[in-house]
Amino acid sequence: MSDRLMIEKILRYMEDHLDQELTLEKIAKEFHYSKFYLTRRFKENTGVTPYKYMQGRRLDRAARKLAETSRPIVEIALEAGYHSQQAFTQAFRDTYGQTPQEYRRTGIFIPRQNRIFMDLSGVSQSSLSWIFRLERTERRAAA
Repeated sequence: MSDRLMIEKILRYMEDHLDQELTLEKIAKEFHYSKFYLTRRFKENTGVTPYKYMQGRRLDRAARKLAETSRPIVEIALEAGYHSQQAFTQAFRDTYGQTPQEYRRTGIFIPRQNRIFMDLSGVSQSSLSWIFRLERTERRAAA
């Protein structure tokens, strides 16, 4: 399997499971790779580690909720996978340069970690069809 295809599968899996407790160990086990190999290949192909990508995507979802809803910050923090509002505030400040309260006051959502899509041109049609069969199977199982 090509690196691009492997990383695209991992990215899709991560996106589908952002609302769950997702560890590097779980991802590696799901794809039958060591966590060291997976991290190295992921970073080589995306420029970020799997952990930083997941953290960035979760913080982006939280930022959207802060800007577009009036839900309590602690609730948004817990949904983003943080066990305390203090840890969430620190991570949010490190990424967005302001506290969640300050960000909410602006009312404007500006993403910091966009979803990554791999360029799959040149990947065989049979490999690509495998991804879409997997997605349909996962959707049916979730329903």
